[in-house]
Amino acid sequence: EVQLVESGGGLVQAGGSLRLSCAHSGFAFDDYAIGWFRQAPGKEREGVSCFSSSDGSTYYADSVKGRFTISSDNAKNTVDLQMNSLKPEDTAVYYCAEGEYISSWLCSSPEYWGSWGQGTQVTVSS
Repeated sequence: EVQLVESGGGLVQAGGSLRLSCAHSGFAFDDYAIGWFRQAPGKEREGVSCFSSSDGSTYYADSVKGRFTISSDNAKNTVDLQMNSLKPEDTAVYYCAEGEYISSWLCSSPEYWGSWGQGTQVTVSS
């Protein structure tokens, strides 16, 4: 059974940084994909960043390019999202999800991802 647990959310001032972590377990295969998504109140869930373990490829939404970095820590079985230069519009609940592979289309389509974590709140004050 796939299990995903997010951590690292919190309250930060605009311009600050946070590091989110997605601890994963139970993958059936060595190759996997992890996507980070977020959902702000009253808005649809949107893709933020994705990582593929098969080739280390990554994807970033235009809104976070140059500010967020996704990485994998194999020793800890986590996929982390380093978020710098945070803006109030980054405020949302952030979720990680499990998939098989990534593409720009898939990373923008949360409905095609499998297991999800419970989410972690990120609040950026102005």
